[in-house]
Amino acid sequence: MINTTAFPAVAATLWTLGAFSVATWGLILVKAVQLVRNAHGNRRFGKQFWSAPNLQAAADLSADKAVGSSALGRIAITGFSALNTVPHHEEHDLQHSWDRHEQLQRNLAQQLKRERRTLDAGLAVLASIGSTAPFVGLFGTVWGIMSAMHDISKNGNASIDVVAGPIGEALIATGIGIAVAIPAVLAYNFFLRRLKSTLGGYEDFAHDFLNLAQRATFRIERGVRSVEDSRALIREARGERTRDRESVPSVLLGGKSA
Repeated sequence: MINTTAFPAVAATLWTLGAFSVATWGLILVKAVQLVRNAHGNRRFGKQFWSAPNLQAAADLSADKAVGSSALGRIAITGFSALNTVPHHEEHDLQHSWDRHEQLQRNLAQQLKRERRTLDAGLAVLASIGSTAPFVGLFGTVWGIMSAMHDISKNGNASIDVVAGPIGEALIATGIGIAVAIPAVLAYNFFLRRLKSTLGGYEDFAHDFLNLAQRATFRIERGVRSVEDSRALIREARGERTRDRESVPSVLLGGKSA
């Protein structure tokens, strides 16, 4: 009988597919927790924000540390920070409103890009695993069959009992590759749809915030953090989430978070 454990390429393929599977399910868990936390934090902040009597009262919400833990809260903090950078001596008339509008719009767009990068983290890894795992398994199968045929030709015995064992074990690599790819592809498609839906909500909120600020003539003077304090708040909130995920290997994150 032929010892297929002597085929290092098949063993390396199976170990690689095992690592792919661990990375896939780890990312699925991380992204699922991220979506649940985002949804909960956004619902809570959205309810508080839209319950405020006016934009000036909504600005007081930025003093709450918990605001920085939600994406909508971070967008609002960025918007209020942009409004707070307007010089107090500047005239609030139509002649000067365009510059303030442009600055606020630019800051909100930049924050939306950062939130997108956060949601995008890990999706490239899922897409790569889903597209390459079947071919990795196929490579192991082809290499295993070639090695088995070589050993069979050396032994001079091509009976079904001799051929079926090593070739059957080599074919397992293809099956495992497909089994690894299926959850990766399904998870990628699911999270991609959720990402588009979530980003649509973020963009709607940023657009509404811009309209509210324009109606308020871009005047927010109290209860607003400075730009440095607001960015520090966001970094601190993200740092807490990072410490919560320290048990997950960094390779699972697959991308940079803003």
